[in-house]
Amino acid sequence: MRIDVLTLFPEMFDGIFDLGIMKRAAEQGLVSIGLHNIRDYSHDKHHTVDDYPYGGGAGMVLKPEPIFEAVEAIDKKKGTPVILLSPQGRLFTQGVAQELAGHSQLVIICGRYEGVDERVREHLASDEISIGDNVLSGGELAAMVIIASVFRLVPGVLGSEASPQEDSHVGGLLEYPHYTRPPDYRGWPVPEVLLSGNHAQISRWRREQAIRRTLKRRPELLARAELSSQEERLLERLRQI
Repeated sequence: MRIDVLTLFPEMFDGIFDLGIMKRAAEQGLVSIGLHNIRDYSHDKHHTVDDYPYGGGAGMVLKPEPIFEAVEAIDKKKGTPVILLSPQGRLFTQGVAQELAGHSQLVIICGRYEGVDERVREHLASDEISIGDNVLSGGELAAMVIIASVFRLVPGVLGSEASPQEDSHVGGLLEYPHYTRPPDYRGWPVPEVLLSGNHAQISRWRREQAIRRTLKRRPELLARAELSSQEERLLERLRQI
């Protein structure tokens, strides 16, 4: 999978593939990233990419020409999503990450200043995404979040194909608690069921803990959780406690 990023600050992405899982995935050719400096597509000696907004107002707005030309210069397949990062976009969730991971290529536009000319949104971007109800100085950090989340879903990146299926938010639930050695630390023991070797009981315990944790921390997620009839009854009992 390849992700092409349009940015005014490509140096911010230095090191994103230099460590851990992403480094191994890039070395194996499973993922790659292309960085494109929007200033390279400006047409004046000062490499101007922004201007004052028509109608007045604070701040500067990114001009449409360099953004359009940068996207059009990318070698991309037909139907490749062109994503504008913006606080006005749809919320980035694990479900959106899984959706994006189904593509072999993405193009991400990092906004800056007061935003981009509206014609970019209307006539160039095919999607608009926000990583949360907050405002950043630019889209670069948001792009890194999306890249890290999407690339780990590419087959082979994590090594184990089962790993992404146990993440929080998969199936609408937060992930169950994890424990490792020692079995007792400062008087805090590991739950006995995890030491039992009974995989059926362990599976049931983990599922119940995931439901409990989601109800306590993110109850709104349960509206779209994939629960069996037995788990629905468990949820009702937990809500009455």
